[in-house]
Amino acid sequence: MAGLKAGAPTPQSITVHGQSRVLEIGFSDGANFRIPFELMRVYSPSAEVQGHGPGQEVLQTGKRNVELADLEPVGNYAVKPVFSDGHESGIFSWDLLYQLGSQQDALWAAYEHRLAAAGVDRDAPMPGKGGHACGGH
Repeated sequence: MAGLKAGAPTPQSITVHGQSRVLEIGFSDGANFRIPFELMRVYSPSAEVQGHGPGQEVLQTGKRNVELADLEPVGNYAVKPVFSDGHESGIFSWDLLYQLGSQQDALWAAYEHRLAAAGVDRDAPMPGKGGHACGGH
């Protein structure tokens, strides 16, 4: 299976643009997205970001200038980015990348709303890491 959903669009091209910090991805249905590394990082599907259940998400800050150090293939269905801040535990399926690309405006708005609700700035440093037991650090 090429994606996680049967019949879902699959990537035809993936280009890492280091200078502009975006992942450009073209899909089999003709859609083409330029997904900022920052958006990928703050919406990483890893337990470190998403937690282990609803309401356990960890708000990510200070990721505006994050870079993609590497992009590793995972079977025929995903990629695993290695970010310059050391985060490398998220596996991005083709379906997730399509969602990030097609819903960028709504995802950015939701992120900005979460930042405002928490009273923090997008560029604030992340609080110290400690006490997380899943081994994702």
